[in-house]
Amino acid sequence: MTDTATTGRLSDEAVRSLRTLDPAQPLDDLDWLDQVIGDARVVALGETAHYNGEFFQLRHRLLRYLVERHGFSAYAMESGCVESRQVDDWTRGGAGDLGRVMANGMTSLMGLWTQMRSHLEWMREHNRTTPARPVRFYGIDLPGSVVSLLPGLDAVMAYLEQADPDYRADPEFRETARACAAPSSFSAPAALAAYGQLPCERRDALTAHLADLSERMAGRRLDYLRRTTAEAYEWALRSLRITVTLDGMIREAARGNQQALVSHRDAAIADTVEWILRGEERIVLAAHNGHVQRVPLTLPGMPEATPMGMHLVDRLGADYRVIGATSGTGHVLNTGSDFYDGVLFTELEVPRPGSLDALMAASHDGPFAVDLRRLSPADAALVRSATQQRTGIGTFYAEQCAMDAYDALIHLPHVTPAAPDPAALAHVPGEVREPFAAWQSR
Repeated sequence: MTDTATTGRLSDEAVRSLRTLDPAQPLDDLDWLDQVIGDARVVALGETAHYNGEFFQLRHRLLRYLVERHGFSAYAMESGCVESRQVDDWTRGGAGDLGRVMANGMTSLMGLWTQMRSHLEWMREHNRTTPARPVRFYGIDLPGSVVSLLPGLDAVMAYLEQADPDYRADPEFRETARACAAPSSFSAPAALAAYGQLPCERRDALTAHLADLSERMAGRRLDYLRRTTAEAYEWALRSLRITVTLDGMIREAARGNQQALVSHRDAAIADTVEWILRGEERIVLAAHNGHVQRVPLTLPGMPEATPMGMHLVDRLGADYRVIGATSGTGHVLNTGSDFYDGVLFTELEVPRPGSLDALMAASHDGPFAVDLRRLSPADAALVRSATQQRTGIGTFYAEQCAMDAYDALIHLPHVTPAAPDPAALAHVPGEVREPFAAWQSR
């Protein structure tokens, strides 16, 4: 057998080949998952970059396996928590046009792809045919594409109309939030700039009002439960708490603390996952590698930050398992400023020699998985020697050890842009349609 330590590739015994990424195909090639996940309540699925068709398909296929073989009852993904109730209602048989639901019930452009449509259609069909074991959909992220307070505020105000009819919000409160709102990810830079231009007294009044509202909802819980259900109350309270976090994150960013964009956000995401666990026995959690990993996150120009995965390890221990991802070549999300002009994707360079991505690319030609906890000593040493991993942010590689960050890895040799969903794009603002049209016309 070839000396893998010399050639820089994993042994054949380490490679668990994936026969296909097609979610509709048989699932027998995924039985390696059984040992990886054990009895864990949360299984996190990473990805190297957003909006690749292959990662959408992979998540769909893994969710199907974990639901059908292990009884997982929830799919939670990196999209707005507040908005996600629309998606959950639809997947459980609710009325409505799926294109509109995808456009409005998912944030940060997550719902604008045909592969995501197929995923949601499968969930709805599963819930129709297996009503005794439904799968619920949850967003875990901050609302308003991680920039706008309005979705969270509107959800809370709608709840208070029933639960607290005597409550009257100061009109200026919502107008301040509206002044720095963003219809989509494409207007996020402008929204953050608008917040920075607000007078300090208006920012302070907004934060104080959110604090007062939080105390009011907490203190009047039993009064509210006489008028609404416990589920409605808990949902409104979670919506308010993550909106408070978003306000704090934006305040810190305006002061120049860019690390808050990770630390505040990821702690809140972990809180939301823990909140979901109150009602769900086992969760499939889908987010970027940088969120799910169980080691500090390094980003360009920023000090190390604590990602969601570290919070969940601290809280859940062995009940949290992480399947990270690497990729080889293809096209991935463009993180340059021309993204806003319609250059949505950029060519993915061949992995840097000596990196984890290069090791995985050299180890097998097709998609495959590696169970990092069951490697031979030689293979484990090889993985530990690959101390850099591509982050998905331009050409930036982070220094970290995959053996510490993940329980398993899945490698996709070639990734391509997901297919835009015309029905979903019909329901988004022009600031989204125009860059998508520019990209599709290239």
